[in-house]
Amino acid sequence: MQSRAERIRQALEAALPSARVEVQDDSDRHIGHAGARPEGETHYSVLVVSPAFAGQSRIARSRAAHAALEAEFGAGMHALSLRLLTPEEAARG
Repeated sequence: MQSRAERIRQALEAALPSARVEVQDDSDRHIGHAGARPEGETHYSVLVVSPAFAGQSRIARSRAAHAALEAEFGAGMHALSLRLLTPEEAARG
């Protein structure tokens, strides 16, 4: 069975071809918080570096990522921290 982190990565790569996607499961740091479940897989930090973000506002980038992950939110993902950068922005640090 595929982990949610792997499904997140695959969904974002499918929606944003040529993107670099890094997914970190932060669920263990949220035990006891709202939305946390004993089995985990509820809280994630994600970095996406994509040329498709060029010229897009932060809101447009976030909407694109959330649209790609709609099924995961519907299946119990509770929280998502996003860093959405163009390759130029990522190179600047």
